[in-house]
Amino acid sequence: MELVTSRLLLRELTSPDRDAVHGYASDTDVTRFMDWGPNSAADTAAFLADVLREAAAVPRLAYTLAIVVRASGELVGAVHLAVTSGAHRRGEMGYVLAAAEWGKGYATEAAAAILRFGFDEVGLHKVVATCDPDNVASARVLRKIGMRREGHLRDHLLIRGQWRDRLTFAALAPHA
Repeated sequence: MELVTSRLLLRELTSPDRDAVHGYASDTDVTRFMDWGPNSAADTAAFLADVLREAAAVPRLAYTLAIVVRASGELVGAVHLAVTSGAHRRGEMGYVLAAAEWGKGYATEAAAAILRFGFDEVGLHKVVATCDPDNVASARVLRKIGMRREGHLRDHLLIRGQWRDRLTFAALAPHA
């Protein structure tokens, strides 16, 4: 599957993408606010194996797509959508982008595309995303794509030995 935006191609991740994925997933700046990473080579290989398994699942409940800059063909990150409740038509989304690509609007473009996909193609009613309160840029992306802050989860994740809060954002399907 592929989603095309004005500047990006969002496509299935494949095994040959390992080096590009590892490039951003092993970066301490990129993973600073994540509950994973920085990745070892084995972590990245395991991640890709999980993504390939999820893509083959029937029914498919998770979509992790490479973010590729159409002009250069360069893989610069990934965007993710998971169905968290089929009965309640609820999902969760997230994204990660190589540090060299920050500030170019790619995260906003990719996040908006996966959100639309969740509503229009997957049939979700509500999509949720979280970010660290200190990750101001990520919170800005979520607001730009029409998500509203719904809460502040205190000591929500234990990340590298430290309890971290999370801000929760959500969007409802346009026809909701």
